[in-house]
Amino acid sequence: MSSNSRQAHSTSGFWRRSPAYVPSKIDIIYSGVGAQVGKPDSGRPSSSTLAQAAAAAVESTDAALPLAPPPVAGSEDETSQQQEELGTANGIDTALNPGVIAADPHEQKFHALLSASNVDIEQLQKQSWKGIPSKHRSTAWCLLMGYFPLNAGRRELTIQRKRKEYDDWVRQTFSRGEEALDRTLWHQICIDVPRTTPGSALFQNERIQRSLERVLYCWAVRHPASGYVQGINDLLTPFYYVFIEPHLLGTGDQETAAVDVGLVSGLADKDIGAVEADSFWCLTKLLDGIQDNYTHAQPGIQRQIIKMKELVARIDGPLAAHMDSEGVEYIQFAFRWINCLLMREVRLSSTIRMWDTYLAEADGFSTFHIYVCAAFLLKWSKTIQQLDFQQTLLFLQKPPTESWTGKDIELLLSEAYMYKCLYHNSPKHYQ
Repeated sequence: MSSNSRQAHSTSGFWRRSPAYVPSKIDIIYSGVGAQVGKPDSGRPSSSTLAQAAAAAVESTDAALPLAPPPVAGSEDETSQQQEELGTANGIDTALNPGVIAADPHEQKFHALLSASNVDIEQLQKQSWKGIPSKHRSTAWCLLMGYFPLNAGRRELTIQRKRKEYDDWVRQTFSRGEEALDRTLWHQICIDVPRTTPGSALFQNERIQRSLERVLYCWAVRHPASGYVQGINDLLTPFYYVFIEPHLLGTGDQETAAVDVGLVSGLADKDIGAVEADSFWCLTKLLDGIQDNYTHAQPGIQRQIIKMKELVARIDGPLAAHMDSEGVEYIQFAFRWINCLLMREVRLSSTIRMWDTYLAEADGFSTFHIYVCAAFLLKWSKTIQQLDFQQTLLFLQKPPTESWTGKDIELLLSEAYMYKCLYHNSPKHYQ
């Protein structure tokens, strides 16, 4: 077996291929600095209390270097001073060269990591936990998913081979036209794709929709044990967006430039094909790790709903009691949260940021996601306890996250990590 084949992994081996990055206690505390929304309700531990408890829980395994606190908006003089200090630290005299903008140290670390002849996967996980710069995200995700080899010398040949393999499948599958396809399967995919991320102009583009349909159909016919299940179309979109984004950026820096959907029509077929292939292989890797979520009766989701309910009961007894008294069943709202990885509850940009951290966590899309779902529910504890059965379901089916920013996602992830530190290895929980 080649080293690339070993890296491709088995279903269970992939998620344990490398130890997950464990944020330090300083990372945990700073991750919530400056967040003013989603404050914990009375009746459960505050974020500061959780931070202290989580810090103690991970103290014995804390190997990460302390981080400087995240920048806090201040006066123009303070900002200038910070930029000047940053420029000096990077060997750039910004005072003498006002037109030069100092490089982001976080971006520099990714550049150094991804430029290495052999990528240090543990360091990549460590840096990715805190978010991946847009310009490096597509490569970082492919490496973290186990799709790209860590060895740079083997990477290009592997990419060419995997893209050609997918292209051959597409040609073989669609060579006889739609009439030769599985009509039931194809019909369901064609119904679901236009509903995928309806607020995104990119995914309402006809050329992009045809591309998504090919990926989903090829995946489904090659995985007959589970086949296509509604929700898998949602899981494809973060990969597709991340991989096509570099081709559709307008003017400006990649971190701030907006995607120009008008550029889709001008993309070469080979570029669309590369995005399709990379999305297909990464979706395959993802679903291999959570396959029992999509087999008959979806037992994986059923188990995770039970675990989430147990977890919430331990953290917030009053909320659990209220939901029980109102007859609210977790399957009525949490099924979609787990099936679609909260993609329908938050914006696509927020999902992509969450996946940066999921990819850095062992079992990020299964175990860690349960803690994220619990933290997400607990954010609304005080509100939910004032609602009856019908109001609760309506609220949880469309939680008020429209105004959420990156800070809200950072806080959600840090709280989920705190809960994991406190409860994951508890003898009375997750046994």
